[in-house]
Amino acid sequence: MSIFKDKTLLITGGTGSFGNAVLKRFLDTDIKEIRIFSRDEKKQDDMRHEYQAKYPKVAHKIKFYIGDVRSLESCRSAMPGVDYIFHAAALKQVPSCEFFPMEAVRTNVIGTDNVLTAAIEHQVKCVICLSTDKAAYPINAMGITKAIEEKVAVAKSRYSGNTRICCTRYGNVMCSRGSVIPLWIDQIRQGNPITITEPKMTRFIMSLDEAVDLVLFAFEHGQNGDILVQKAPACTIQTQAEAVCELFGGKNEDIKVIGIRHGEKMYETLLTKEECAKAEDMGDFYRVPADNRDLNYDKFFIEGDTKRVTIDEFNSNNTYRLNLEETKAKIATLEYIQNELNGIENIAK
Repeated sequence: MSIFKDKTLLITGGTGSFGNAVLKRFLDTDIKEIRIFSRDEKKQDDMRHEYQAKYPKVAHKIKFYIGDVRSLESCRSAMPGVDYIFHAAALKQVPSCEFFPMEAVRTNVIGTDNVLTAAIEHQVKCVICLSTDKAAYPINAMGITKAIEEKVAVAKSRYSGNTRICCTRYGNVMCSRGSVIPLWIDQIRQGNPITITEPKMTRFIMSLDEAVDLVLFAFEHGQNGDILVQKAPACTIQTQAEAVCELFGGKNEDIKVIGIRHGEKMYETLLTKEECAKAEDMGDFYRVPADNRDLNYDKFFIEGDTKRVTIDEFNSNNTYRLNLEETKAKIATLEYIQNELNGIENIAK
């Protein structure tokens, strides 16, 4: 019996890479229903046909809801009967958010507030909000709006009643929609230069399955208002590009440096120094509890709080750094990569 037995799960932005990974993980279990909430009817129709063909015995568990997190009424319409929510809807392309920051605000900030408001109204048991390493020390519009999303979630958790609200923060998810590895594969196949922004730039890397694992860990172990992160490894952009070249027959000399894009950092942070000071080490994960002090600072000044741990921030420069062989091995395990490699082999035959 699973923790989702006879339960209804709603995934906002459910037609994306994360939603598909959750479906593949849980559709064939004893879960009652999985609701896919998104605004793109074409993607929903494609998903409907795909899962009806691949999983004919259980595809009836998937219910599709056209809607937009920007609309509170739209969110409310999908809530009746929902037990749990994985809130994945977001604008997450850094350059796009730089050019259209208010669109990022409307989706990432107001959209999150709408989802949580509707969830609390309908007494949803648990909501897990998906955030990003770019929310820690944010310098770009995407990161700033995701940082505010986290603040909204923590603030809502203070008066959420029976609804538990947690955030997960993770790094780059390899081969997710819009990520760089599929672009490099296409460039190699077309005989074009493999474009990278800055060779020494480091990024946390994780698979879609690991992203789902993090959300499930938060679901099972997170307390109201928590932010949870996985102790992910990192690699340089140069190493990642070379690993893809070795897997798909590209040439390292074809790697072309094009410079840092709008709003990018040299490295990302999963936990700030301030968060590390109160973070709880949970093995493969860190838990950052909410600051649940109230606004009565007179009491704080009288009683004080001297507990503080001096720990450095957790970023992609000081985490475990994967070498070329380790990076290649990690990339090679991905289902997307296996399918692409098998496609090459079939063409060769």
